[in-house]
Amino acid sequence: MNASGLLELAAIVSAHGPVLVEGPGSLSPSGLEQYWTASQCRFDRWSRAFKELGSVAGAADRDWLETSWPTVRATLEEVLTGEVLTRVFGAVVTAYDARRKKGQAEPIARSVMIGQLEARNRVLRYLVSPSGIDADEAFLLNRLRRRTERWSDMLVGYLHNLVDVRYFAVDPQRAADFAEDLSYRQRLPGGRHAWALMQASLRATFGSGLSPVSPNADLNERIATAVLSCFRSEMFESTGTLRSLWVTRLCNGADDVRGMVDDLLWSDHHEPDELDDETAADHFLDRIRRFNRS
Repeated sequence: MNASGLLELAAIVSAHGPVLVEGPGSLSPSGLEQYWTASQCRFDRWSRAFKELGSVAGAADRDWLETSWPTVRATLEEVLTGEVLTRVFGAVVTAYDARRKKGQAEPIARSVMIGQLEARNRVLRYLVSPSGIDADEAFLLNRLRRRTERWSDMLVGYLHNLVDVRYFAVDPQRAADFAEDLSYRQRLPGGRHAWALMQASLRATFGSGLSPVSPNADLNERIATAVLSCFRSEMFESTGTLRSLWVTRLCNGADDVRGMVDDLLWSDHHEPDELDDETAADHFLDRIRRFNRS
């Protein structure tokens, strides 16, 4: 899955987030675990990529940068665009916890958010460093950053009535303004089309100019599968344009999400085969806390 796919998924999560938050059922502990572990693996890959990039110095290394630039740029784009889904999904599951007075998903969302912000800061430091990056390329990446920030606030703002968006918004006031504007437009004649038009605008904004291939497409797909596993598949039938082929494929793959974490972190740790949702969630949160203390 490439960067534009993650952006489309962020829009879907924002649109259907209120149904997840206010509807029946519970979040899948295995889906949340898969989301966290796949995100951590992606953070590790990004870290290695930045370490290699940081070693670039001198004419010979600049030659390496020029040769490797398509992959480098795709990685930088992946960090910036991936942040949109991180913020939106984090806001949704935090609202879910708040409505049910649980602490199941919010710690996971905040843990992933911290890792995402660390990666984002490394991208920004690279863009302003004398690293040999072409000025035009730096300009385009910085413009992408500004666009993703605005879209993050727009999609998080749609959830404004569900959750305090200050933590997950880039600019909380802008997110609140977007929420007010969208609410106003939905009350106008033909307002039911406001959300569809906004999604079309997102696709137009990011439909071209992004790298066609992602350096971490496998982990992006695992993250997307984990996110979708938290939603009932029938929720996507209400708006036909959302049920694209890759969403259908990911929804089908979400049924097997529990088996996808075996080769990730703690693969040598064996857990009971059958746990109820509350026990599984508590068990995983304990692992999160130990990880954050390490």
